[in-house]
Amino acid sequence: MKMLNIEIFSSPGCSKCGHAKDVLRQLADELGGDRIQWREVNILDEMDHAIELGVMSTPSIAINHELIFSSLPSAKKLRAELEKQLGQNIQNKLENE
Repeated sequence: MKMLNIEIFSSPGCSKCGHAKDVLRQLADELGGDRIQWREVNILDEMDHAIELGVMSTPSIAINHELIFSSLPSAKKLRAELEKQLGQNIQNKLENE
């Protein structure tokens, strides 16, 4: 089963980053914790990686190594994107069988 790899880019002192992590954690659990892996990326610790993906502000969210949200999305928008990505993974899996 293909998984979604989500990276949430944060920085020290980012007031919205904690909220973004809470929302992402909740959605990942609801939509399939076994199919969604996520990690927090401190842009100061992994600046090259953040720049490579085009992260210009925090919080930003990348899914499968592609920057999808360059600022904090609403929970509704994040949910819709995760459902879309998970749907594509299911469709790809069916096509490859």
